[in-house]
Amino acid sequence: MAEAMPYKAALVRKKIAGLIPQKGGHMTQAKSIKASVGFRKLSAGDVLARANAILDGVYTAKDDYANPPVDQATLKTQIDALSAGITAALDGGKKAVARRKHLKEVVINSLGQLGHYVGANCKDDMPTFLKSGFQPISTVRTPAAPLSESIRKIAPGKNSGQMEVTLVSQQDALAYQLRWAPVGSGATPGNWTEQPVGNVKSPALVTGLSPGMAYAFQVRAVTNAGYTDWSESVTRICT
Repeated sequence: MAEAMPYKAALVRKKIAGLIPQKGGHMTQAKSIKASVGFRKLSAGDVLARANAILDGVYTAKDDYANPPVDQATLKTQIDALSAGITAALDGGKKAVARRKHLKEVVINSLGQLGHYVGANCKDDMPTFLKSGFQPISTVRTPAAPLSESIRKIAPGKNSGQMEVTLVSQQDALAYQLRWAPVGSGATPGNWTEQPVGNVKSPALVTGLSPGMAYAFQVRAVTNAGYTDWSESVTRICT
């Protein structure tokens, strides 16, 4: 019996170090909780909403997050500036859009610092982590559902006035045609602009759009028998 004590002591030390015993005696490292800080692909409005949730979370849970790297007043000022910048950019002016982009980046940088701080100070306790207003990085990867049967994803391009459209592969398709039109009053599309798309492996880059304007996107396939019907519209606001 005396020989079993060192093993038990070692097992306790491994548990303290974050190792979890599995069946068969194997040990696995416990996964730390990390905050999702991938905000750059979000719209300015979505970043604003996430920032407000974090503002209401991190600074309220003072017992858990006593010394955040960005103080509450600074983040509040940045959020207010971004909110004003979003409103100012609604007319699509280049200077206003560039200003909004800069203000969004300022907020993202602060949220990145706070996210790493929260991950390091939540003690890997999920209820404590969720008090912060951040969302955890999921350990389960699930593919995003397509926007429609023909369009998998529409995301902002690298520059203002651009959108990247990823298509869904269709049986017997030799190539594809993508078209888009501004959506006016009554949700009625205006004049369509068409663009050929050779394959679905890379997103099709659509340029020359007006920031702040909603656009309808449709796709049809080119087959040996001719063209398929245009797909149902997917509408997105250009940033």
